[in-house]
Amino acid sequence: MSFLLVNQGEDIWADAVADEMAELHLFKNNWTPADGDDEGDVTEADFTGYAHKDLTPGSWVITPGAPTTMAYPEQTFTSTADQTAQTVYGAYITQVTTGKLMCAWRFDDGPYTVSLNGDAIKHTPNISIKKPSEA
Repeated sequence: MSFLLVNQGEDIWADAVADEMAELHLFKNNWTPADGDDEGDVTEADFTGYAHKDLTPGSWVITPGAPTTMAYPEQTFTSTADQTAQTVYGAYITQVTTGKLMCAWRFDDGPYTVSLNGDAIKHTPNISIKKPSEA
């Protein structure tokens, strides 16, 4: 049995996600996220100065529609030392309470390389909640 996520259902799902404390991470493995993936498939960035970002509930901007979109304010990840170059391919979001992977994406204009003190990756998380017919 399959179900249909109606347009207002997209909005409800977006609201539920936006109310959950989540964390934004960067990943350094050359990975392309797929439907069956979980948190074990991703390798978190670890350049000097890197730390995941807490995504505070209520800070998402939700735009209902087909598809419904969610946007979070820009986040900056900054290196604090010269170091061996690290390639960063994309970002992912996990649930705080479980650590489980919620969504992931490769950077459209990446990957980025971090090696020098002050190198920074600026990213604005944008998520589209699509029904199969909108994909």
